[in-house]
Amino acid sequence: MGMVIFRLFSFVSICLLSIFLIGCDKTPPNQLQQIKANNTLKVGTLVGPATYYQGHTEAEGFEFELAGAFAQELDVKLEVIPFFNLEKLFLSLERGQLDIVASGISFHPSRAETFRFGPYYRQISQKLVYKQGKKRPRHFGQLEAPVTVLANSHHVLSLQEAKTQFPELQWQTTTLLDQEELLLGILNNEIDYTIVDSHSLALFRRYHPNLSIAFSVTQSDPIAWVMKRRADDSLYALLMPFFAKMQSNGQLAMLEEKYFGHVTRFNYVNTVAFVEASKQTLPKYVDWFKTYAKQYELDWRLLAALSYQESMWNPRAKSPTGVRGIMMLTQNTAKSVGVKHRLKPEQNIRGGARYLANLISRVPEDVSNPDKTWLALAAYNVGMGHVRDALKLTAQQGGDPNSWADVKKRLPLLTKKRYYRSTRYGYARGDVAVHYVDNIRRYFDALVWLDENGALPFSSGE
Repeated sequence: MGMVIFRLFSFVSICLLSIFLIGCDKTPPNQLQQIKANNTLKVGTLVGPATYYQGHTEAEGFEFELAGAFAQELDVKLEVIPFFNLEKLFLSLERGQLDIVASGISFHPSRAETFRFGPYYRQISQKLVYKQGKKRPRHFGQLEAPVTVLANSHHVLSLQEAKTQFPELQWQTTTLLDQEELLLGILNNEIDYTIVDSHSLALFRRYHPNLSIAFSVTQSDPIAWVMKRRADDSLYALLMPFFAKMQSNGQLAMLEEKYFGHVTRFNYVNTVAFVEASKQTLPKYVDWFKTYAKQYELDWRLLAALSYQESMWNPRAKSPTGVRGIMMLTQNTAKSVGVKHRLKPEQNIRGGARYLANLISRVPEDVSNPDKTWLALAAYNVGMGHVRDALKLTAQQGGDPNSWADVKKRLPLLTKKRYYRSTRYGYARGDVAVHYVDNIRRYFDALVWLDENGALPFSSGE
């Protein structure tokens, strides 16, 4: 009996030892295998117009789309984890909570000591900016006040390097503001100088031309994705062929054009150009504006003014974000309003009229006209979700959410981190929406005057 027990014990021991040895021989999954197993690529990025933000109907941004293409290449889902400052972004990467940081990060040797940079896919430069009308400094030695920059940014590293040549150079850092808020601070005379990357500046100056470049701090900084330093190359090894493919098939260039290409926009009413277009171009489309405005109980002149703001009555217009046609409809919006061919002006005008009428119906019932219409126009530009965020913010601050005059003061706050981080739909270019509505109202007023005074080829003058 004892011999049987001994043999049984020996057999169990050998089995357990075999299982242990097999377990020891099993190699733990590498980073790529873990991503595949979880079916998720975790990408960290700063929230902002040059990287990642909630657009009109869906998430948008250069880095967001680029990361999405990489996730698609891996055949996994993309999980974007937004951050509001660089310190927390880099800390999460260091802790292994992110697979990649895709946020327009420029290479610097001091950063490479801690993190691993992928292949360079863009070049940017750093600009020192100030408000137009003030004395322009030509170099750091001519600054009359400290420079305010984002904490933990490459801009700080550039200032540290410049201080060796300009010992009197002073600066201060902030974790409470984002880059756009720093630029707004300059326009509001709250900040004298800041440093901004060229691509972010290009986006911002489309809407705020009073920001001037003093001088270039750097000339050509390479941009790359960033990863944690580790011996595991499984994911890192795929970056080079991915970016090579994006470069060769033109997708990278398309993203560049979409988000950072030069796009003509009217920020101020050019009366002469508008009157000429009203006489030369508008007659081609006015019957459709009248027909579908009547169908959806709109003023045709408002519909035409909206269309001019969107496309300058160009039926083949296309924006950096892919909206198209004379009413500039997104693909999703066009589908929702029954438009099959966005480049056909009659369909597009019909769809735009239906969409505007729908937005007006979604404005809270307590809002009366014309405020209801102005809020709907803002939603046409920035999305109804962001407008509702502004309504809620207006009420929280003691304003009247039923008043466009009060709401338009709060829409720009959606560009500020301390406000948009607590809203449902997050960051939005609310300041742009305000200018957008103001422009349409001026175009509308001009059309009403031209029409009622018989100044248009088709108007009755009644």
